[in-house]
Amino acid sequence: MPDYAIEVKNLTKRFGRFTAVDDVSFTVRQGEIFGFLGANGAGKSTTIRMLCALLSSTSGTATVGGYDINAQPEKVKAHIGYMSQKFSLYEDLTVEENLAFFGGVYGLPEGRLRERAARAIEMAGLKGREQSLTRELAGGWKQRLALGCAVLHEPRIVFLDEPTGGVDPVSRRQFWELINRLSEDGVTVFVTTHYLDEAEYCNTITLIQAGKLIASGSPQELKTEHIRNPILEVECDRVIEAMDLLQKEAWALETSVFGTYLHVNVPDEAGGRRQIQRLLSDQGIAVHRIDRIAPSLEDVFIHLIDRK
Repeated sequence: MPDYAIEVKNLTKRFGRFTAVDDVSFTVRQGEIFGFLGANGAGKSTTIRMLCALLSSTSGTATVGGYDINAQPEKVKAHIGYMSQKFSLYEDLTVEENLAFFGGVYGLPEGRLRERAARAIEMAGLKGREQSLTRELAGGWKQRLALGCAVLHEPRIVFLDEPTGGVDPVSRRQFWELINRLSEDGVTVFVTTHYLDEAEYCNTITLIQAGKLIASGSPQELKTEHIRNPILEVECDRVIEAMDLLQKEAWALETSVFGTYLHVNVPDEAGGRRQIQRLLSDQGIAVHRIDRIAPSLEDVFIHLIDRK
């Protein structure tokens, strides 16, 4: 068995004059949860479609499970599971019928299909709802069923393209519990997401922006390597006005809104506290709290995007 489940070498995809993916290279270890992050239009879905052999590369290549995506696309497809960002099951079929359909697509013999379908129903928490129409399921149940269908044939590599889009936070957490179980069973999970809190569950994260890779590492490595200065969380009135004021100051290296608070990257903690308090108070903006916080992946992402 190779050391890497996925090896990407100088992968590029152009659509006319537009370069969607620009000379990217990275590896994914066997059995890890690999997060591929970026803003909308950054190149995530184009990359994942190439790795699933659904789209040929313009130049460069990759191997997935030891198979070349350009030279052996059918081999790649046969050895992976894929779940797209848009719900991909048949709404007018029941839970059981969807599983039977996808089992047939994967060529599972009848006995094996029954066994795998039973496990998928248990994994999705749909015991007793086998005859429910898929359109009647809540979003979180649908996503878990879609994952069950994607792994019916027991692939060792699974691609999940923004799998939790549009589902509630509780369902997202439950879905990630399923992902962790797959990883514990040795399945390699390649996942794209725009929820940066979810990316904390990944073993390795690679960030892509405008088709180019801009950073890679574990969540902790990204935070310690790319955020060196203190980050102060500011609770104050008139948040947007306060942000506009801070962004004009050279000592406020980066300022962004997080919910109803501000995150301000400053060279010095004590000096930053004084300067924030003075600046906002002079403008009649009440400051309720200034605390130093540990950087989040969102802080890292904003820092890297601003730098680029």
